[in-house]
Amino acid sequence: MTDNQQPILDKGVTSGDELPLAHLKRWQWWFLVALNIFFLIVGQAAAVLLGRFYYDQGGNSKWMATVVQTAAFPVLFIPLFLFRSAKDTSTSTNPPSILVLLLIYFSLGSLIALDNWLYSTGLLYLSASTYSLVCASQLAFNAVFSYFINSQKFTILISNSVIILSLSSALLAVNDDSERPAGVSKSKYFFGFICALGASALYSLLLSLMQLTFQKVLKRETFTVVLEMQIYTSIVATIVSVVALFASGEWKSLPHEMAGFGKGRVSYVLTLVGTAVAWQTCSVGVVGLIFIVSSLFSNAISTVSLAVTPLAALVIFHDKMNGVKIIALLLAIWGFVTYLYQNYIDESKAQRRRNETGESRVERSPC
Repeated sequence: MTDNQQPILDKGVTSGDELPLAHLKRWQWWFLVALNIFFLIVGQAAAVLLGRFYYDQGGNSKWMATVVQTAAFPVLFIPLFLFRSAKDTSTSTNPPSILVLLLIYFSLGSLIALDNWLYSTGLLYLSASTYSLVCASQLAFNAVFSYFINSQKFTILISNSVIILSLSSALLAVNDDSERPAGVSKSKYFFGFICALGASALYSLLLSLMQLTFQKVLKRETFTVVLEMQIYTSIVATIVSVVALFASGEWKSLPHEMAGFGKGRVSYVLTLVGTAVAWQTCSVGVVGLIFIVSSLFSNAISTVSLAVTPLAALVIFHDKMNGVKIIALLLAIWGFVTYLYQNYIDESKAQRRRNETGESRVERSPC
């Protein structure tokens, strides 16, 4: 990366301008970026829509909504098996010990479980407008954490992207006349707001901590490390969430919840399964973008999905598409393209410097 972004992985490059996965051709690197963007946006949009469907049809268990956000981790063993090869070894001369890895996965997994519960609680007690507005604060939190934890610097283009994406989410947030969902007291509304705000801050912290883990601890160049990170932290988060589901006593209401679900028992099960798969797809995109680009870029794409979700709701739930939503969508695209263009500039400069370094080495080599 150039001045505005630090490399995700330390590959022993002294210049500090080397991109992650630098051995890939330019089109291959951009293909991985685009693929992870697709996973993140589609997965998050589907998960949010299914989550709202769950609550609208009579679902009320916060811990069940938390469990499904990580419970589909076994699906990831398929790509893990396909991507793993005999050459997939760590580039670090001092690989981390098993104890260090267990501590990292347990810590991150526990934080993910807490973060998922905070989001589930916020979504239950807040209106769609307030929830979207609070989610937009992720970029601001991530900018702070990236600066202190990942040495992230900002250019004019990146700052413009962050501002525009936040405005886009804010427009979507204020496009709702309802201040509070029906039946929610002021105390619960305030509690939900605090939970959503805390979840946004914790989510941004998690992104920066994952980036730091890739850079300082794991130090591997293959996509396998991304899948392992997602699988092991999801295992911990799922266990913690299931234990909390039983400890809280919410498991006792699940049979009644299934029986009273608006669309029937089969729809209840399919909704939870679909939500679990969607969240896992989204998580792969999130961690993948942290690995390939940066935590700030990953969070910026997450914010873009806040504008994509209303379009999906328009098709699936026949929601209204008014002028405010159209403007918000255009702003989100603008902010996304701006940030993507900055990364294109960074990658182009780094490629030129690699070419110049290679040419200088050829000139110095003996005949």
